[in-house]
Amino acid sequence: MPDARTQVLDAAEDLFYGRGIQSVGVDEVRAAAGVSLKRLYQLFPGKDALVREFLHRRDERWRRRLAEFVAQRDSSEEQVLAVFDWLHTWFSEPGYRGCAFINSFGELGAVSPSVVSEVRAHKVALRDYLGGLVAAAGRGPELADHLLLLVEGAIVTSAVLGDPAAATQARTVAAALLVRPE
Repeated sequence: MPDARTQVLDAAEDLFYGRGIQSVGVDEVRAAAGVSLKRLYQLFPGKDALVREFLHRRDERWRRRLAEFVAQRDSSEEQVLAVFDWLHTWFSEPGYRGCAFINSFGELGAVSPSVVSEVRAHKVALRDYLGGLVAAAGRGPELADHLLLLVEGAIVTSAVLGDPAAATQARTVAAALLVRPE
């Protein structure tokens, strides 16, 4: 049985990702987690702390899953393109609602510096990860910026249109960028 902290974070992630942060009250998270309100507030002194930890934990898990998938490819060029293959798999999952970070920024970016900080940290880490893949492929760092735009555009497009094909389309562009001389 998971500990109370894990139960609360699991419940918060399901509710926040599925319905949005502002539409979910702390009492709903408490009820879904099966903990007392007192225990929830012992673990997370406020909703802002809970949201921060939800985003932090999701970042670690999301980036780990991506890296594990990409590492299965042999060549550095295949690893770059595998990012988009993984995105297609993620976009095809039941309950996919786009990027939790973009969604959170859209909801709370204007009023929550801690959300902005978590979102930026996630996007910088993703850009750095892409930079490592690009460097291993012998390409300059500006390609990582281009790939980040492709990744982010595919995420938003797939969520809005409900079509995982955005990942395949972005992969096609990424492949063209890989063969283009710098």
